[in-house]
Amino acid sequence: MSNIDRPLSPHLSIYRWPITMALSILHRATGIAMSVGFIVLAAWLFDIASGPETYAVFLKYMDTLIGKLLLIGWSFAFFYHLSNGVRHLYWDTGRGLEKEQATRSAWLVLAAAIVLTAVFWWVAS
Repeated sequence: MSNIDRPLSPHLSIYRWPITMALSILHRATGIAMSVGFIVLAAWLFDIASGPETYAVFLKYMDTLIGKLLLIGWSFAFFYHLSNGVRHLYWDTGRGLEKEQATRSAWLVLAAAIVLTAVFWWVAS
């Protein structure tokens, strides 16, 4: 039996990801990133409690370019996860589920996360 006439399943090279699907994946990824961030938060609290010398070592690592990028990434993950969580709470009321509304709210969530992260770091500096 020949499979020549059978259609091919869509795969990543021909399938266009809608923004809602990409943000769903990003929501899971930011949850994982925040889990790692909580380990760093616990280390920060432990180092504060251990004394000024230990805390100075922690600050030395977090004051590097990589450390600052990680902190900015974790803050973006927090603000994105928060914004998308509010979006899901809105969806739980049965509103905003139409395709156009979901797409619009996806872009709003992404913009809110970027703006909140920028404002947070602007105020923090």
